[in-house]
This record gives sequence, C-alpha cells and structure tokens, in this order.
Amino acid sequence: MAWVLKMDDATIESGLVHDFDASLSGIGQELGAGAYSMSDVLALPIFKQEDSSLPSDNETKNPPFQYVLCAATSPAVKLHDETLTYLNQGQSYEVRLLDNRKQGELPEINNKMVKSIVRVVFHDRRLQYTEHQQLEGWKWNRPGDRLLDIDIPMSVGVVEPKTNSSQLNAAEFLWDINKRASVFVQVHCISTEFTPRKHGGEKGVPFRIQIDTFTQGDSAEYTEHLHSASCQIKVFKPKGADRKQKTDREKMEKRTAQEKEKYQPSYDTTILSECSPWPDNAYVSPNQAATPSFTSAPLSTYTASSVPDSDSSSPNHQADPASHGNSEQLSPTASIQDAQKWLLKNRFNSYTRLFSHFSGSDLLKLTRDDLVQICGAADGIRLFNALKSRSVRPRLTVYVCQESPSESPLLERRSSNENGEHSNPSSLYVYHALYLEELTAAELIRKMACVCSLPLGTINQVYRQGPTGIHILLSDQMVYNLPDESCFLISTLNDELGEGLHLILK
Repeated sequence: MAWVLKMDDATIESGLVHDFDASLSGIGQELGAGAYSMSDVLALPIFKQEDSSLPSDNETKNPPFQYVLCAATSPAVKLHDETLTYLNQGQSYEVRLLDNRKQGELPEINNKMVKSIVRVVFHDRRLQYTEHQQLEGWKWNRPGDRLLDIDIPMSVGVVEPKTNSSQLNAAEFLWDINKRASVFVQVHCISTEFTPRKHGGEKGVPFRIQIDTFTQGDSAEYTEHLHSASCQIKVFKPKGADRKQKTDREKMEKRTAQEKEKYQPSYDTTILSECSPWPDNAYVSPNQAATPSFTSAPLSTYTASSVPDSDSSSPNHQADPASHGNSEQLSPTASIQDAQKWLLKNRFNSYTRLFSHFSGSDLLKLTRDDLVQICGAADGIRLFNALKSRSVRPRLTVYVCQESPSESPLLERRSSNENGEHSNPSSLYVYHALYLEELTAAELIRKMACVCSLPLGTINQVYRQGPTGIHILLSDQMVYNLPDESCFLISTLNDELGEGLHLILK
C-alpha cells in the first residue's frame, strides 16, 4: 500500500521559508560567549597532557644570584650548545655579582655578607677525573705560579679576598649583596698546556669559571650553600683571544643566511648558568703541608731568637718522605715482576698493564718525552721523576773552615819533601760544605754554627770582611748574591759588651 501526500504549491513554499528562518536563527547563538568557551576546549584531556609538560611558575623563577663575565661570547657556537668565551692569559676580566632575589625571597641573608669561591676548572669530564695529576704537572712546569688570581685593586665591593697556596686554581672573598660588587679575575693557564704536544697547532682544552656562594651557618662559618653558576671558556696567550674572536666573526660572515640561523649571535657579556656546587674535595697540593714557610728576620742583626733551630746542612734536605710516592729507586737489574711491583707501590696502577713486558732496565731507558707521550703530561712527568729520583740540587753551596786562633790558613797547608813530592800536612784544615735552599742570612748562620759547634745563643752578629778589611753586616741580599761554591774562613771574636761572639767571614 502506498501513501500519497498531496499539498498545494502555497503550502510547500510557506514551509520551506519557515525551516530556513529557523536554521539561520541559531547561528548567532552558537557563536556567542555563552555557548562557546575556550577554557572548555583546553580542559580536554589531550590539551591537559600537553600543558603538564610546560614548566610551572616555580620552575621558571629567576635564580637568587646572577654572575656576568664581561667578555664577549663566540659567534661560532651552534644554537643548542653552551656559550664559549675566549680570554687572554693574565688579563683582568670583570665578573659582576648581582643580587637577583625577588621581594621576600631568602630574607635570612638580608643585610649580611656572603662568601663566594671562584675557580677555574676543567670542562671535559675526562680531565676532571685526573684534575689532581694535571694540576700537579702544571705546577711542576710553572713553579711559583697560580692558575687563578684576583685583581684586588680593580675589584669593587669585595672584602677579605684570599688565595690559598694549596689551591692554585681557586680564590675566595666576601661581598655585600645590597651593594654593587665586581671581582676582577686573571687566568694564568692557557688551554694548550693540557693537550699532548705533537706537531704544533694543538686544539686547546676548554675550562670553566665557576662561582659558588655560601652564607653563614649555625657555627658562624660560611658553609650553607646558596647558589652556583659557571660558564665555558678557553684561554689563549696574550692577544690570542682577540685574534680568535676576529677569526670566528670572519668565518660567520662568509656563511649564508640559512647557515647563520643555526648559530648563536655573539653577546657582549657572558652570563654564568646555574650548575651543581663544586665538590668539597677540590684540588689540594699534597706537598703543601710539608712545605715550610720562612719569615726573614730584620737585617740589622741576627740573634739566637731570630735564627730557626735546625741543624740541616745536607743537600738531601727535602720535605716529608711520605709525600713522595717513591720509597725506593727502581734497580736496572729488576725483573719484569719486580718492575710491576714497583709500579704498584708507587701508585702507577693504571700503567701496569701497559708496561707488563718492561723490566727495570727497559723502564729506566725511557726518556722524559717518551713517558709524556705514553702516559700524558702529568703522569709522564711523575713517572720520570720517580724513575730518575735524585737529591734536590741546592740553590747555593758555600765552603767554610773555622780559623785557628794562632794562624789563618788559606785552603790547607802542605809541605814538600826533598824530592818535591807533597807530604801529609802537619796541620790539616778541613772545609765544610754548606748547602743553602732558602738563601737567607739566618740559614747560613744556623748551618755555620752547626759545623763550628757553636751554640746559637752565643752568636751576636756576623760580618763579611770586605775591601780594605772593613766589616760588612751579613744580610739576606748579600747571601743571595754570593757566588756559588764560595770559600770562607770563619774567624771568631769575643763581644766586648757581653759574653757572645762575633763571626767574621774572610
């Protein structure tokens, strides 16, 4: 059965118009604020998942401190790499110390001083593991120098700057966070000093300048860590950093615009980025505890109170033997097994496998350059010193003889027999060798008193007989300028004003 709906044309037309009006009337309502909300869309699970990966407000907050190194960054660094800054050896560079706290942040340090420790350390992880050996090798090649220094006259707002002689790569200071503070640092090591020498043009290793800041703890010591930041640097010989910066800039100018987009722009200053605090077991020279410190007494006179009590007059005078790895020298006749034991005993464990077929004579035949190429600069030098261990050469040798009250011999008196041959002298005057390491008058007096069996308390003054027989008071400068292997006769005179003695070096 079929149903047929019959409608006239007027009815159909009026129905179509009504349906069309109703469809148009809902358009404005759907797009209105009440029907459409962006927050409802963002509440969907897919958008919630993406939003959770974004950093929160706590994660993006500024660090409490900021350190700015006033040196330009290299333009030849790719976008996602860490910045690299070139420095000249020995040049003073400003590091601005900025208080970056928000209002109410860390109120416990308001109106207080904080302590910062600035260090120059290795960037490469491999060199960080061998930092002690690397810095000991550098110290051996550059005695008396430091890797890092503070330029105190140029620094601003820095209080109590200190450098420890046992930490050549670090310095510390106090500064007031409420005042302007800048510390000027000098880096004296260059990047190529820690690369193996081959044929010249070696690529230098990068360093890091790191600053760790502390506040006072319960014990009033600056032990509470507040903030740490560092940046990557390379150090060149004087003017070398300027040339390297210019070379990098010229290379970037030759690149296309598309290639330049892959590199960072060069900034006038370097902002140190946050990092972990440097470990407490930083490099400390093991020999420092055995290194004596000497204070020169006034040059006008030397008495028993101004002369250190020591009877060392041997050229073998060294620091504590425990600080040296080699307790005994390797014999040329040592077997392979004995050589292996010697390496282990002297803390060369990592090279026992490398020298597993070397006897004592084989090791002793290696030159210093051979060992540096095989083991690297630090361990190579240390192994060479251990193999070729010998006494420390004194800086000055002086020969002295105590003059007899009755006569003044020159070196020794000899008589000749009828045949012109030398015979045993009737009176032999023996000269003693005094080995000086400090080159001070106090050291010479101490050792003269020892060989002449004179109590230090009885020596009032020491003179050197000069031209026309004048007596010149002994001073540090005079000892420093003595010719090596000088010979002196020691004449003693009683002090007319007391019971002491005057010594005269003729």
